[in-house]
Amino acid sequence: MSHSPTMARLETDLRMAGRAKGTIQQYLASIRRFQEMVGKSADRTSQEEIRRWVEHLQGQPIGPERLRCHYSALAFLFRKTLGEPEKVAFISMPRKDAPLPVVLTKGEVDRVLKSFTVAKYSVFFALIYAAGLRISEACALETQDIDALRGVIHVRHAKGGGQRLVMLSPTLLEMLRSYWKYERPKPPLLFSTRKGRPLCPDTARRALLCASAASGIGKVVTPHMLRHSFATALLEDRIDLRVIQVLLGHKSIKSTTIYTQVSASQIAAVRSPLEGLAP
Repeated sequence: MSHSPTMARLETDLRMAGRAKGTIQQYLASIRRFQEMVGKSADRTSQEEIRRWVEHLQGQPIGPERLRCHYSALAFLFRKTLGEPEKVAFISMPRKDAPLPVVLTKGEVDRVLKSFTVAKYSVFFALIYAAGLRISEACALETQDIDALRGVIHVRHAKGGGQRLVMLSPTLLEMLRSYWKYERPKPPLLFSTRKGRPLCPDTARRALLCASAASGIGKVVTPHMLRHSFATALLEDRIDLRVIQVLLGHKSIKSTTIYTQVSASQIAAVRSPLEGLAP
């Protein structure tokens, strides 16, 4: 089903529309999951089946940006590729300024990382938290991207087709070395399946959900929540917002300033001018 004429046309249309490689992959993956749920090719689905998929998505522990991605994939498919805009006319996009997911404390992150039953996923999500990566970026990493000499990680498959450098902490480096000696992933990948294929983001997400439940922290943890926690921790350590922007790979500082909304401890630490008045 993943190689159906509809999927081929969708991919062609996305390329013609000038969509980024990462966006195309996300849209195709989303439509494949939709087709798997309904058990048929998207071009033969009814609006009722699309509604069921949307309701399913709304019940999942995913943030507004990822939900927008799923909705946008449906909208592009039915409006552009299939020419049936009426089937998705009921969809309303989540607001871009929707509240951020709950941020984890360092202690909560530690409990989650220690709750994985498969060590590979513990190291994988430690990497995402340690460097603030998107899950797609972490899945695409190769061993050559780990520059131990300079203490950086080269992110070559960033969102929008860009590249950037992020820090490689000594603790993470030791974790990666131990993991590599034990796991021996299929070259050139840093993380691979037993069959030598790139790690599946959805499989990794399920492992994270299981670990968050087993940790007992009472929060449903998503990969992007770890990225949010990374950014907030840096902000609370008084790292310059511009530096955080570069580390996260944000093209605009506006995308980064949203993290100032969740750093309550930094706001509380600011000394009020009232304190300087004479008693």
